[in-house]
Amino acid sequence: MLIPATGRLAIYDEPNAPFRIDAYPLRAPEPGEVLVRIRMSTICRSDIHSYQGHRPNPCPGVLGHEIIGNIVALGEGVAQDMRGDPLSPGDRITWSEYFIPGRNYFTEVLDLPQKSRGVDKYGHMAVDSGPHHHGGFGEYCYILPQSWILRLPDELSDEEATPINCGVATMIAVTEAANIRMGQTVVIQGLGLLGLFGAAIAKARGASTVIGLDTVAERRERADRFGVDLALDPSAAGDVLRKVREICRPEGADVVIEVCGNPGVIPLGIEMLRVGGTYVLGGVVNPNAMVTLDANQLLRKLLTLRGVHNYHPRNLVEALDFVVTNRNRYPFHELVDGKYSLDRVDDAMADAAARRVLRAAIVP
Repeated sequence: MLIPATGRLAIYDEPNAPFRIDAYPLRAPEPGEVLVRIRMSTICRSDIHSYQGHRPNPCPGVLGHEIIGNIVALGEGVAQDMRGDPLSPGDRITWSEYFIPGRNYFTEVLDLPQKSRGVDKYGHMAVDSGPHHHGGFGEYCYILPQSWILRLPDELSDEEATPINCGVATMIAVTEAANIRMGQTVVIQGLGLLGLFGAAIAKARGASTVIGLDTVAERRERADRFGVDLALDPSAAGDVLRKVREICRPEGADVVIEVCGNPGVIPLGIEMLRVGGTYVLGGVVNPNAMVTLDANQLLRKLLTLRGVHNYHPRNLVEALDFVVTNRNRYPFHELVDGKYSLDRVDDAMADAAARRVLRAAIVP
């Protein structure tokens, strides 16, 4: 494929500023890089938080890290994906939401490449830093060295495939950290895309009952189609606690998962757990997410508290396989329910932030 001279990007100059469309130069990929023509980029909640200034992000910036696209050109040394399947121009691919500086103590000793010193993420860099095209809100993206790439099977729609490299892979990591076992009861705080995938994955891991909590009625209404047995409005915390304990016999849930991004829900999450239960935080990604809780409960109830940020590369493979295996069981394609051209990024961001859509997609 010929590489155009330039590609368009949607850029924001400061938090909450209108997006502007500008063209930046394109070049052949350098060794270890891949140039991709973007097919779809979905708006993650962290994109919204960055845009609104709730988490640090350099400006002028390019957002978007849930991305799929077609290969335009391969740099030297890139010939296959992380499974070993060959890569060629035209292939539709996904890739890790982050890239690392290379082999280091975190990869070689701790097996935590996602927390390597110097790790960076697509859609989290200033547009002035080369090669400029490193976010999903644009026409092209360079996959940078030390990323993980997967070729996508033809049977997956773009709507099914795009959330895999963030939302789905993250929930694979979250449910792995929760160590959900056969017959256990699981409560999920937040029924956005992460929570709905979390419910489906929990059922695949053998959970007998999944209870979902969300203040948005439309999200509760669709939850049963993704493995949620009971969806509740958490506004009345006392009623929710009573119902959870009635259902999760004899004294509470085995696992509680937070993916709503509100630290204020954590005390209720701890209350809902049985003795020896596990709480996994996956949504409170903003700095200064302060909460006051009775730490004595962690001690007396022998609770396990885990945090998940980013995911291990193996979780990307597992996420793709989960979606492929379960796409006829759950209507994953319906979760991307709003599509916008690159010129309508402002509308997409506004609708996503206001929860008028579950997952907005930019289709350049």
